[in-house]
Amino acid sequence: MKKIEKEFEQIRAFIDNSRNRAAGFMNYAAVSTYWAIGAYVSMRLASKDWGVKSVEQLCDYLKTREPKLRGFGQRQIYNMIQFYETYSCQEFDELSERLRLYEFVQLVTAQIPDESDLHLPNAKLGAMAVLHLPNAKDDSIWLKIPTCPAFLSLVNFTNHVIIINRCRTLDEKVFYILYGARERLKNEEMKRCIINDTYASVMSKNKLASKALCAKYPAAEFLLKDRALLDFLGLPEKHTEHQLHSGIRENMKKFILELGKDFLYMGDEYEIQVGGKRRRLDLLFYHRALRCLVDVELKAVPFEPEFVGKMDFYLSAIDHEIKREDENPTVGIILCTAAERCDVRYALDRTMSPMMVAEYRRLLIPEEVMKKSLEEYCEFMKMEDGHH
Repeated sequence: MKKIEKEFEQIRAFIDNSRNRAAGFMNYAAVSTYWAIGAYVSMRLASKDWGVKSVEQLCDYLKTREPKLRGFGQRQIYNMIQFYETYSCQEFDELSERLRLYEFVQLVTAQIPDESDLHLPNAKLGAMAVLHLPNAKDDSIWLKIPTCPAFLSLVNFTNHVIIINRCRTLDEKVFYILYGARERLKNEEMKRCIINDTYASVMSKNKLASKALCAKYPAAEFLLKDRALLDFLGLPEKHTEHQLHSGIRENMKKFILELGKDFLYMGDEYEIQVGGKRRRLDLLFYHRALRCLVDVELKAVPFEPEFVGKMDFYLSAIDHEIKREDENPTVGIILCTAAERCDVRYALDRTMSPMMVAEYRRLLIPEEVMKKSLEEYCEFMKMEDGHH
């Protein structure tokens, strides 16, 4: 990259950071507002001071007094209650302490104005003090409302509603908050990630990866998925590589979401000349976090050992013919319908290339394994943030 391009990139990064700070501030205030309202109504209902009709009456009152106010209907108020009750429980406190989620406060406050401007309390408490609650003398319940953990403002409130309603365990909920923040998932994208069980795919400890991939890219464990749900392609049970390829080409945005947003699309059937012969790579991407090219080769059949030799050849050719000097070695992903783990292990054992085998089918991982993986994922997120 030329010197002037680096300076241009600094300006672009500054603009991006400024946008993130503004968005972070807005989300920070919104989430803490919904937390406080959910807490207040929850406590009123629990104390029997409010009856079953009180929430409906509250919504009617707000609509009458503030006709232009949006987002405070009955369903939304109950979502706020559920939000507060989900993350104010002892189980979440224990999980938060075990995973040291308060350390993610920095991820939040890095996106908003200086903490001194917001009068933030000790970061270890993971609290947000954006709100000025009503005078406690008027109503003692306001005194009892705990501050909202800053960790929760990593994603917007609609994402929280999706996560709470679609995830069974707190471990899953915490993962999707972290993953949603890192990938900057929009609401529909969050739904999709939960439906296709991204939690299991990212957190899998049994990825079919070569030793070279693990050695050269330790972070790949949490950045590359080992399975993809391609139901949006509408493929028949028996299909060809051409059908698979064509379907992905026509649904590239959805396919990239399956892979992860760090993948930048460079081309399909990407031509590369080796000697006097032209060859075509199925799908070529650039991975921003790994800073390398990624070749995805599509196979509409179960894994065969000979796929590794062909991928070795492609990776070597890409590194010699396409890769720039400041980029890391190219990674290869063989995407197939299924893979016998023993076959893959033997096939990858001697390769010196960074590659992995992934499947486009759904697999489940035992819950106890996922809990341990979540701890390691949190550590990865903290280390990654420290490098930025």
